[in-house]
Amino acid sequence: MNKSQPSSSASSMVIEARGVSRGFRQGSKRVEVLTDVNLKVPAGTSMAIVGASGAGKSTLLQILGGLDQPDQGDVLVDGKSLWQMSERERGDMRNSRMGFIYQFHHLLPEFTAMENVAMPLLIRGEPSAVAVRRATDILETVGLGQRLDHKPGELSGGERQRAAVARALVGKPACVLGDEPTGNLDERIANQVFELLLELNTELKTSLILVTHDMRLAAKMNQQFELHMGSLQPL
Repeated sequence: MNKSQPSSSASSMVIEARGVSRGFRQGSKRVEVLTDVNLKVPAGTSMAIVGASGAGKSTLLQILGGLDQPDQGDVLVDGKSLWQMSERERGDMRNSRMGFIYQFHHLLPEFTAMENVAMPLLIRGEPSAVAVRRATDILETVGLGQRLDHKPGELSGGERQRAAVARALVGKPACVLGDEPTGNLDERIANQVFELLLELNTELKTSLILVTHDMRLAAKMNQQFELHMGSLQPL
């Protein structure tokens, strides 16, 4: 099922998980969700992580993005340990090097599409004029150039998710992490958003890691992995 992929020797690792383990306590029992997970994400690759509901896919994505800390092991971004950074340094790393897309768009309802997309740049400290220009450019790229001043409630489901894609990409991240980003859309719109992500992955050379239950979509990625019983294995 694996397709051709960028050579890891020819490109640096954007993210690397080393021996990551994570468990949670449920009542009197402890459930191990991830066990000694190792993963290397080369620059510019696309990668799918599949597995049954509750297998720990979202937990792994949160750990890769520095939003959750493993019980054991480490995650390196650009060769630097996330867990040897301060909380502020991790936040800065996420804002500058990563983009996140979820099943639900999480756009702020009181702001326009352009304002939602510009927000990560404004948080980073970019001048307002720069943030507006880049937000406008990326919204045009995802086909929302005529919807800049529309608020989320005025957009269709597919348009809202395209705006979420634009927000994830506006900061030109090294890697985008998507947690079922098309799972809340009908099949036709889901395919459109997914193809858009693959096009942008190719054009912008941004690595793409998607958690998905859809094996048909996963097959279009450079690499596929299955998370089963806490172990991550290539397909």
